[in-house]
Amino acid sequence: MEKTIEQIKEEAIKELEYASDPESIKAISVRYLGRKGAVTRYLRNVSNLPKEIRPKAGKKANETKKTLETLFKKTLKQLEAAADEADRRLDVSLPGRLVPQGSLHPITQITHQISNIFIRLGFDVAEGPEVETDYYNFEALNIPKNHPARDMQDTFYISKNIVLRTHTSPTQPRIMEKQKPPVRIISPGKVYRCDSDLTHTPMFHQVEGLLVDENVSFGDLKGILTTFVHQMFDPETSLRFRPSFFPFTEPSAEVDIRCVICKGDGCRVCSKTGWLEVLGSGMVHPAVFENVGYDTTRYSGFAFGMGVERIAMLKYGIDDIRKYFQNDLRFLRQF
Repeated sequence: MEKTIEQIKEEAIKELEYASDPESIKAISVRYLGRKGAVTRYLRNVSNLPKEIRPKAGKKANETKKTLETLFKKTLKQLEAAADEADRRLDVSLPGRLVPQGSLHPITQITHQISNIFIRLGFDVAEGPEVETDYYNFEALNIPKNHPARDMQDTFYISKNIVLRTHTSPTQPRIMEKQKPPVRIISPGKVYRCDSDLTHTPMFHQVEGLLVDENVSFGDLKGILTTFVHQMFDPETSLRFRPSFFPFTEPSAEVDIRCVICKGDGCRVCSKTGWLEVLGSGMVHPAVFENVGYDTTRYSGFAFGMGVERIAMLKYGIDDIRKYFQNDLRFLRQF
């Protein structure tokens, strides 16, 4: 019987060692010293023992009970004191710590601004795949194989005829194949080219635009883009249309605005010219219409495309496009 009460005592002490809070100690106390606890049951059974060992067994059981009671109280007091100390270290009168809130990346913000301007002008937003076929990325846009216009865009190929799109223009033939005129869309998204300097990165963002209908003229193109520039920047922003070449438009024009970094005086961003190219544009080439089955004698249209990073540089006065992708929170938090 002495061995039994010793085992009970050892088990209780072992459980107590793993108790980590006042509730656990109280539960252990009930399990051993409660009305149906192990020590209590042992004391009740002392009377059933042989007469000669009852006194010794009873005395041992009572000593175990007192030892456990003292140990439980002491451990409970220590844990409660530790909890009180922790509460005292917590100053509940202090204001709460605000969780830092994120914000949209400046490129995303500018993309939304560009999109909203054209949506107000009646354009819809369309999307296309970033991994594109050679046909839609080049041939459908009047850029056949071995055409010199491919030189600066033959870049990241997945396979022989699959390429990371070099512009968002492939969305145009994809939409025109499915939709008869009138068509008024913009297509924002990522594009990929082998460029890397102050104003170019291998991955960047474009917003492409297309309008096709009857009797669309170059004057309509100038009106739309002038409205866009004035709403995006300032009504007083100077802009010019400069003749250029794109295989999928004819005639074609680059649109420049007065450099907002140097105010036209000349700096490294504008290559000392005082002007910055913001987008390319032109009337859709008849070959593009023929590739999608449009009647070139009935319909005409214009297209344009702009780099979002370039617009953001002008909007925010940033002189190095690479800052957008260096993940420096000190830079990004300004926007």
